[in-house]
Amino acid sequence: MGELRAAWLRFVEERDWAQFHFPKNLAMAVAAESGELLEPFMWVGGPESLEILKDPARRESVEDEVADVAGALMALCNASGIDLASVMARKMAKNERKYPADQYRGKYRLGD
Repeated sequence: MGELRAAWLRFVEERDWAQFHFPKNLAMAVAAESGELLEPFMWVGGPESLEILKDPARRESVEDEVADVAGALMALCNASGIDLASVMARKMAKNERKYPADQYRGKYRLGD
């Protein structure tokens, strides 16, 4: 994670993009890129979405969008001083307490 964060920081610095990297702008970029990730799966069911990933060209398109989402998120973390690995670990611990496996296994609706 640290290497990716550093690589993304270098990428941004080499292009002098930090001047545009305010948390608000980057949060919007994460949302926009996430929307683009939805496009290949629009109007298909769950099982059909798995089929999309079997086609190499369509899979590469999905992978590119995943990378764009991750890049925008990495830029947000860099601009905000957020250690993504640490906050993910903290959130995972919260989720484990909030949704114990023995109570939520196999349930798709929380609170059932």
